[in-house]
Amino acid sequence: MKVAFVVYTPMTVLDFVGVYDPLTRLQSMGFIPDLTWEICAIAESVGDSHGLGIVPTQINQPLDSFDLLIVPGGITPLVYELTKNAQLLEWLQTARNCKLKVSVCTGSLLLGAAGFLNGKKATTHPNAYDLLQDFCEVVTDQRVVDAGDVITARGVTASIDLGLYLCEKFVGVDATKKIRAMMDYPYVVTIGRNSNDSR
Repeated sequence: MKVAFVVYTPMTVLDFVGVYDPLTRLQSMGFIPDLTWEICAIAESVGDSHGLGIVPTQINQPLDSFDLLIVPGGITPLVYELTKNAQLLEWLQTARNCKLKVSVCTGSLLLGAAGFLNGKKATTHPNAYDLLQDFCEVVTDQRVVDAGDVITARGVTASIDLGLYLCEKFVGVDATKKIRAMMDYPYVVTIGRNSNDSR
């Protein structure tokens, strides 16, 4: 399995790291030994909204060779401006044949602007619900929304929940419990519950 983690300026780092950590444990803990990943960007220099730098491993290359695309979000007004960036959207659209496209927080605005949320149910940070309505069929407050070939997660910390949900999707409950234990993460996300439900 080949994973593309998309990075850009100005993203929120936890949106990226929260899903990166559990997913890469699939390889380091031996559950998917052949899992590989790249940190993909259209620019050589990438930083978060506070100036923290991130080093891409693949720059301005098509995304069509990946099985899984993951797009983090960032501060709502800044990411919304990127939905009008033709270069970024054209690059994201090279992932149209990826089996699974995933976003965290306002990353769903970018997936939507690239045309991947048409007719889909999706979620994002609560501050961006109204903006997401322009790109999908239904906006929901669920923590993680699985719409088949597209999965979206709410804001920032939902990236961890998303990562663990993907682990369970790929390798099952027992392996994911071991990953969760190594992360010392006690929470479980159940698809179909909204953000106010707890277990």
